[in-house]
Amino acid sequence: MPANAVAENVLGTLGTVCWMIQLLPQVWKSWREKSTEGLSDYLVLMWSISAWFLGVYAIVQDLNVPLIVQPQIFGFLSLVSWAQCQYYGRKRPLKVCVALFTIVILCQAGFEVGMVYAVRPSFRAGNLRGTQFFGIMASTIISLGLFPQYYEIYKYREVIGISIPFIAIDLLGGVFSDLSLVFKSKFDVIAGVAYSLVVVLDGVVIVLALILNPLARKRRRREAAAAREADEESRSVKSPAELQAADDHAEEDKHSSTE
Repeated sequence: MPANAVAENVLGTLGTVCWMIQLLPQVWKSWREKSTEGLSDYLVLMWSISAWFLGVYAIVQDLNVPLIVQPQIFGFLSLVSWAQCQYYGRKRPLKVCVALFTIVILCQAGFEVGMVYAVRPSFRAGNLRGTQFFGIMASTIISLGLFPQYYEIYKYREVIGISIPFIAIDLLGGVFSDLSLVFKSKFDVIAGVAYSLVVVLDGVVIVLALILNPLARKRRRREAAAAREADEESRSVKSPAELQAADDHAEEDKHSSTE
């Protein structure tokens, strides 16, 4: 396909926008529900760390401003979600969560500044290996981060805790970024593999949600129905006096709890 700079930039920008805002639905969901059950804190922590490498990759190459800003926002929101996991999921005190958030943010800033100064001279001299390493590492960490989430899905036998809109936006970001490479004068294989991995791994989560979540709802309805039947059977074999005594006992418990 012939190179098309306009299509490349438009699709690349759409991918960047998706990857800037992708975590907002997840942060909102966790805050609204005051729970991160089912969301792997390793997923969002690894994604936060991947932003360190992605930031260096973008800054050293002096890419356009959106592509430089994107990993910073991505890393920040990933870290916010990780702090929510510490607060809601692991029940750490709020001060501890804020302190952990601050420490990791400072580590990210220090890492990016140090690595940019370390790698930029070799990049300007024509040695691209150092820069490519950071790009590959970022993509690898992002991909590996989804595997702890797969374990959470396996554990609960359904997709809970993780926002499906978040995963869908992330997948769209990979699709747009992949398409933008098609219109480049020279296809970037490393970037193409990285973007495609994101699309495939996110797609697996969405497919599992479509398959497992309806099954989980049916399973809970069956369990609830079985519990009701068992309760009705147990009540049917009791004498009226036993039933009255059980009701009186429940009423006493109710009064004592209100007092």
